[in-house]
Amino acid sequence: MLQLSGRYIDRNRIPGRLLLVLMIFLLAGEAQGQQLPIYSQYLYNKFLINPAVAGSDGYTSINLTAREQWVGYSGAPRTFSVSAQTRIMKQRFSIRSGGRRNIYRPGSDGRVGIGGYIFSDRNGLIQRTGFQTSYSYHIWLDQRTQLSLGLALTGYHFKINEEDIRFEDPNEPWMTNDLRRGLFVPDVNYGVHIMNPSYSAGFSIEQLFQSFGKFGSEAYGNFTMQRHYYAFANYTFEAGLYSELQPAVLVRMSEQFKPQADIGLNYIFRKEFWTGVTYRTGAAVIANLGFQYENFFFGYSFDFTTQEIQNMTYGTHEITLAFKYGDPRRKYRWLDRY
Repeated sequence: MLQLSGRYIDRNRIPGRLLLVLMIFLLAGEAQGQQLPIYSQYLYNKFLINPAVAGSDGYTSINLTAREQWVGYSGAPRTFSVSAQTRIMKQRFSIRSGGRRNIYRPGSDGRVGIGGYIFSDRNGLIQRTGFQTSYSYHIWLDQRTQLSLGLALTGYHFKINEEDIRFEDPNEPWMTNDLRRGLFVPDVNYGVHIMNPSYSAGFSIEQLFQSFGKFGSEAYGNFTMQRHYYAFANYTFEAGLYSELQPAVLVRMSEQFKPQADIGLNYIFRKEFWTGVTYRTGAAVIANLGFQYENFFFGYSFDFTTQEIQNMTYGTHEITLAFKYGDPRRKYRWLDRY
């Protein structure tokens, strides 16, 4: 069954024109205009929202994320993603003469980062698959602060999950239209990122060119990818010999819906264990925890939605696995922890 404005519709018997209305509703109006996947652990893998982060910490990283939204609700969003990033042309720091004392500076190389990201997102009748390939350039502002610029080529493929529907009219044009076969839309993302041992902050724009894809006849119109904006910041305070507190904020918006903010506080112990809570304005309260064991990282979050749908679900669950390789201590003076 499919629910629209409080009414239930048998999606095994949907007329073609009604299906068209539903497709436009889901594609253009889903989640108040959010056309891209939403995660609850963005701040543990900032590369998902900002291409400038690629290679910023000197590690080679692989991240896998699985998100089940509104568990128990038929047709609820389900997202899987894999991302990888690294820094190339690395070179160790060098001791250079600076008058009365030596100055410890980054080498001239090791400034280029690259990365990739793919995801599969299913939401009701719509299946979305996307990719991103990123290039970043890192500049040392001083001996402790790094500025990064990033650019990414992206692509999104949309299609109907036709196995979930049956048309009343066997000659329905939607059986052969573009969206049934799949609709591909390319675009570009841009980001800026600054970090030092105490804080990091960034701003990015996704779907910069607002590319569009045409499906069906001219009467059906075009589907436009709206720009999405992200701004984040976090700061780390020492709270004891082995403990740290890290407040963080993430603000997201598109040109179709008002800003939404994730405001959270994390506790970090020995830089190997973390837990925290986040409030997502107008949407959910999120609890998260994670740990590190050698090169392996694990993170889990649970979203308790503040919306009415919570009464019909078992919440939203998200799991992140990460692997980090390399020894950037020989190349960089500090690390941006996971």
